[in-house]
Amino acid sequence: MAETVVAGRDVWKVYGSGDMAVPALQGIDVDIYRGEILAIMGPSGCGKTTFLNCFSGLDDISRGSVTVEGTDIHSMPDTKKSEYRARRTGFVFQSYNLLPILSAEENVEMPLLIGGRSAKEARSEARSILTEMGLGDRLTHRPAELSGGQQQRVSLARALVAHPAIVWADEPTGNLDAEGSRQVATVLRQLNGQFHQTMVVVTHDADVAAACDRTLHMRDGRFLP
Repeated sequence: MAETVVAGRDVWKVYGSGDMAVPALQGIDVDIYRGEILAIMGPSGCGKTTFLNCFSGLDDISRGSVTVEGTDIHSMPDTKKSEYRARRTGFVFQSYNLLPILSAEENVEMPLLIGGRSAKEARSEARSILTEMGLGDRLTHRPAELSGGQQQRVSLARALVAHPAIVWADEPTGNLDAEGSRQVATVLRQLNGQFHQTMVVVTHDADVAAACDRTLHMRDGRFLP
């Protein structure tokens, strides 16, 4: 039996109140299994990003429960929730979110240094994962000196280097051309195979979805049967 790492039960997210209430998630029930890559697809405005934000703990929910590794993340105080996200989750965004004054290896080192690893260990692990991703000749390049696909691979390396329980990716190929999208889809598959980390990928990209183990389709804040 596959081990459930994230479980959502009757999860609602409602913005506003009274006559102005807008339900973004409507009674979501879902299990996400350890080691899988799960794609979430659907039209713009269907609730995909809200799902990612609520299930990762970036945003609160209105009703229901979300457990990650058996812990109800929305019952935690905000400080504990932030600590848990820092230790056990990684994030990849469409906009890369790399620090422009740092090199590729320095960007990837950051979560390890914040987590208390020595500078020597952090540099070694950052170089190792970037080399695995085909960026061994770009270690000292800053983001402005990298292509979009290379920047996104640096972002992926940063999300994965601390071996989090789960990686959340929101439209990771949204700013890339077709070749860059294929590169990122390939890297997701390779890294999942190597590190066995659970990944949830919100995407419009059929190539990315095809690289995933399972795809759930969302419409109007619900998953389709």
